[in-house]
Amino acid sequence: MKHEDKNAEGNVSTVMQFVLLGFSDLPNLQGFLFGVFSMVYIIILVGNSLIIIITRLDPALQVPMYFFLANFSSLEICYVSVTLPKLLVNLWTQNRSISMLNCATQMCFLLILGASECFLLAVMAYDRYMAICNPLHYPLVMNHKMCIQLAVGSWVSGIPVQIGQTCQIFSLHFCDSNKINHFFCDIPPILRLACGDTSVHEIPVYLVAVLFVAVPFMLILASYSKIISTILRLPTAQGQAKAFSTCSSHLLIVVLLFGSGTITYLRPKANHSSGSDKLLSLFYTIVTPMFNPMIYSLRNKDVIAALRKLLLRK
Repeated sequence: MKHEDKNAEGNVSTVMQFVLLGFSDLPNLQGFLFGVFSMVYIIILVGNSLIIIITRLDPALQVPMYFFLANFSSLEICYVSVTLPKLLVNLWTQNRSISMLNCATQMCFLLILGASECFLLAVMAYDRYMAICNPLHYPLVMNHKMCIQLAVGSWVSGIPVQIGQTCQIFSLHFCDSNKINHFFCDIPPILRLACGDTSVHEIPVYLVAVLFVAVPFMLILASYSKIISTILRLPTAQGQAKAFSTCSSHLLIVVLLFGSGTITYLRPKANHSSGSDKLLSLFYTIVTPMFNPMIYSLRNKDVIAALRKLLLRK
């Protein structure tokens, strides 16, 4: 471990390099895991890229719902590309070291993109609310300019706060160990390496999590309470089923992403364990991006039709 000794009580050091332990506790499965995660990465890239392509090329999908879906797929590609390539390199080379700067950069991009995903899911819920609850005003309110503003706002909303949070976390001193028992640089395992009592530094983490996780989730709940109320008042069962089908895919992604993210960042520190942190992280960093295109394509007739036209054209 590279470090500089500080003049504190003699046992405090400034860590310059970390080691991502990842799945090193499974030495006989390193090759198998490399193959699995390689296939998952390819599925994520291909699946989400197809969503982006068909929503751009098919005239029937030139509507706000699919514009936001293309943005969400782009976010998923960026999000997973921050963690999976490094994990694959670690599994292939068995060199698990990562510099403090690279670790901080990885965490910062993850936090920014994670915040963007949460706000974009809230925007998508608002879009469904306007389409179902206010259909006459929908074309006027959700015009092209508004869609661009909402998408850009979702992409950039977390940048200043998450940069500040990353700087605050990496300004801590780290004692004795530089081994991160995780497969990427996440907040809980980094805080476990910090010297002394970190409760003061955990308060901003909870506040930011409330801002970027709880607030969008409450907005989504508010939107869907109105949506469900409106759907139940529709006169025909066929109309109700069609309205529900436009929302079910989005709701499933919300449950997967917000469920795992909320448990990871808002539960008490005493309930954290390395095994559970890694398992939950797999859901919001890998599982959700992988299932996103499947959920939207298999449950959406418009996407299936556009995909069929694209494949037949090729």
